[in-house]
Amino acid sequence: MATFTRFSTDDVVITTEKVFTNTFSSNILTAVHSSSTQNVAANTDRTASGLFYKDVYDAAAASAGSEIQYAISYGNKAGSGSKFFTDADVGISATKTIYSQYRSLVYGDETRNFTFNGHEPRGIYVLNVERARYKQALRLGSLNLKIGSTLHLTDDSATSSGSAVLTNLGRQYNIVSGSSGVRLGDNLTQVTDSGSYGLFYPDAGVIILNEDTLDATVADGGVVLGTAHGNNANSDNISKLADAINLGKFFEQDTQENISSQFYFVRVKNGKYNYTTNPSFIDANGNLKFTSMIDNPVVYITTVGLYNNANELLAVAKMSQPIKKDFTKEALIKVKLDY
Repeated sequence: MATFTRFSTDDVVITTEKVFTNTFSSNILTAVHSSSTQNVAANTDRTASGLFYKDVYDAAAASAGSEIQYAISYGNKAGSGSKFFTDADVGISATKTIYSQYRSLVYGDETRNFTFNGHEPRGIYVLNVERARYKQALRLGSLNLKIGSTLHLTDDSATSSGSAVLTNLGRQYNIVSGSSGVRLGDNLTQVTDSGSYGLFYPDAGVIILNEDTLDATVADGGVVLGTAHGNNANSDNISKLADAINLGKFFEQDTQENISSQFYFVRVKNGKYNYTTNPSFIDANGNLKFTSMIDNPVVYITTVGLYNNANELLAVAKMSQPIKKDFTKEALIKVKLDY
């Protein structure tokens, strides 16, 4: 009797399915919760984490079960807005470090500055989604971020034509006024002489915002964020954006994951697998102990094992209920492996 049956190419099928889920713990984040340990005081350590970023939680940071959702950072190409690391390091500060870090990540060097539809601001705000939350990528067209009480931002993936701009951080789209991937109006620039609102990197879970558009008046399309550029001073611009997002009470974003499935079609022919391999059915001479199994064997399939060429067990599939098998019956069992 056959113990192993080799799969043919017709027996194996591979498929890929896109699965979309909420990026954040709740579908919509309506509040910004940060940790008191990252609060920036006037006499804070010049290298304290709160000068570089602030983690945003789905509930009070000290409460049980609260989880980090994303982080907010502020970067300035001249190093303004935070204290210098040392009195001798003029311009070398947390904000300059953040700016240099992200332009290096996006452009691959530290000489090219961020521009937004042709406009180059002094600084940028960065929203960086917690890595474990966005899996493979953020879903295009699902970004809805409200800043202040008037500004609603999204990516322009549904409105833009052609392929995305490719960077070291993957695909790049514009952050624009609108909702669910659809730009409001025909122009990327909603704030006069300030460029687009930002850049969206779905493959890296990063949103980079143009400070000049946020600092603009409400009438011009901004939220009067009030970014400060103090020289060798901790301006805590991060908290200003956090407060504005908290006022908006609406941050929605989906995540995308590609699930590959491999299907194995196990074809059990009528003449195979009609005898049990249980050693208790065989005597010392190799004969069946139960004579009823000689002419009319009946067995039940409960498990399918997948083996490699060395007959090493790699995976096991269990039946939801036993399948009766004898010489008059055949079975087709579909085994699915997700990865």
